[in-house]
Amino acid sequence: MIMYAPGSRNIYEDFVVETDILFFKTGSHSLVSFHGKNYNIKKRMSADRMTALLSGKQFYNVGGSCYVNVDKITEVEQGIIYFGEKSPTAKVLRIPRWRQEPLKRFLASSKQPVS
Repeated sequence: MIMYAPGSRNIYEDFVVETDILFFKTGSHSLVSFHGKNYNIKKRMSADRMTALLSGKQFYNVGGSCYVNVDKITEVEQGIIYFGEKSPTAKVLRIPRWRQEPLKRFLASSKQPVS
């Protein structure tokens, strides 16, 4: 049994999709692969929860079954989405370049600063 300090939480079991997740990919049988800054977690999610999650403007579809958290994007360039500081160790997601411009327009309309 692992003990956590008071006020801390186990990110693998108690993550909050809207604030902790950078992007996620949906799969078959309600299985969703969540990607955070330093972790990847696969969990099952109900259809109702997925519908509620995708009905807002926080997650944007960048292709197929992949959705990015627009609040976590810091830069989009040359087909790469950066989450956090642009560095060799930064978490990134490659997207088709033809999807880059619509994403930038969406971010601009949402008043998100992206270069």
